[in-house]
Amino acid sequence: MRVVVTSNGNNLDGPASPVFGRCPAYVFVDTETMAFEAVENPAVGASGGAGIQAAQFVIERGAQAVITGNVGPNAFNVFQAASVPMYLFGGGTVREAVEAYKSGGLQSVAGANVQAGVGMGMGRGMGRGMGRGMGIGMGRGVAMSPSPTEGRATTAGSREEEIASLKDIGGALRKQLAEIIERLDRLEKGR
Repeated sequence: MRVVVTSNGNNLDGPASPVFGRCPAYVFVDTETMAFEAVENPAVGASGGAGIQAAQFVIERGAQAVITGNVGPNAFNVFQAASVPMYLFGGGTVREAVEAYKSGGLQSVAGANVQAGVGMGMGRGMGRGMGRGMGIGMGRGVAMSPSPTEGRATTAGSREEEIASLKDIGGALRKQLAEIIERLDRLEKGR
């Protein structure tokens, strides 16, 4: 079976990404042989509709199941229409996600578990609000879904999963910050 795992890396030992539509890469894995193909997410920089574009992309590339941390309503609807099941993975490597899938250890997604646009990160537009376009729009920010251990006693395994998830989010924030700094540099040099 060909599954896809959202990833912040480009191989089986890279960290799985907690977001679907705006993750940096998708790693397609044959669950029988563990042969993989890492592909950059073409929708990561989309100004809107990233979930829909990304879902269509992974379906076109033959994904028969999706393993991710969060799925928004638009991507969920595309997968549901194509009868492609989705599974939640709390954190770790792509390899660990596939192994958990193979052992039946992942929870299937019965519906979107985040709102539309949650993974949008820092807005790149000038905004249309009260700021009168004087700075970059802050968009919806980076979504941090509640920890799977919140409100419960933390076990060593769940603590490690939370650490891995926070590291993933930190990596995504570093990437966004680098993009913002690069854009600022280009805009300032263009004056």
